Amino acid sequence: MTDPSTPIKAVPLRRPGRWISAAVLVTLLFLFAWGAATNDAYDWPTYGKYLFDQRISAAALVTLELTVIAMVIAVVLGVLLAVMRLSDNPVLRGLSWLYLWFFRGTPVYVQLVFWGLITSIYQQVRIGIPWGPSFVTFDVREVGSAFMFAFIGLGLNEAAYMAEIVRAGIRSVDEGQTEAASALGMTWLQTMRRIVLPQAMRVIIPPTGNEVISMLKTTSLVVAIPLTTELYSRARAIATPIFRVIPLLLVAATWYLVMTSVLMVAQYYLERHFSRGSSRTMSSRQLAALAKAQEQPPGGGS
Repeated sequence: MTDPSTPIKAVPLRRPGRWISAAVLVTLLFLFAWGAATNDAYDWPTYGKYLFDQRISAAALVTLELTVIAMVIAVVLGVLLAVMRLSDNPVLRGLSWLYLWFFRGTPVYVQLVFWGLITSIYQQVRIGIPWGPSFVTFDVREVGSAFMFAFIGLGLNEAAYMAEIVRAGIRSVDEGQTEAASALGMTWLQTMRRIVLPQAMRVIIPPTGNEVISMLKTTSLVVAIPLTTELYSRARAIATPIFRVIPLLLVAATWYLVMTSVLMVAQYYLERHFSRGSSRTMSSRQLAALAKAQEQPPGGGS
């Protein structure tokens, strides 16, 4: 009879299909890389010449600035719209729904085209009493710029999507915790800041990270305004006079890929920070400690 204390020698299950599929994928990847490296249409010397060009790096910085400012607008306005959607006031719910209906129902490129034409539609803005005297009057053409219209257009569009993300995060928190906080005498702001939002961040962070990455790539559409200082527009402007479109597109794609990779790493650490305590899976250190505790006889080995 086999001693139950004898460790079992487990033999891993062989899976030759994994090795075969991995070999096929590596071969295909090698063939693609070799074909791209030997294809003169990619014009790799031109790619290397402009990859670290000062104009390209400056345009990448403008792209990052657009992304950050637009996402700040989107997050702040998205939280406000989410609260309005969850409000008991039908007017606030209706206004929030109307905003989401419009900005989610029309393409962002079309919205940016309208922002590019805003100085033709509204040449002057007057603030005052309707059909009465004006207190403040300013010229839109003097106040606005292509960069400002770009981040406003991107931020207003993204706010509609952030509102749904925040609303889903808030609703993922059990209502009993809100009721308990209210019973303890907490105000609505205290409940949201100390109880609801810290737990809702586990649901909000992953899609928000995806939206930031998507926003960085969406900045290429501000050519509709037109804003010519961001990455895609600047790469295209350099490529047009020298007739080297493909290598300059590869340069822009490389910069986009590097920036999105950095954002993905930041998203990973943010998700890990806000998901602390939510996973039921034990770490390797916890499993080792549990196994060591089970090996000890009752009474601590005395």
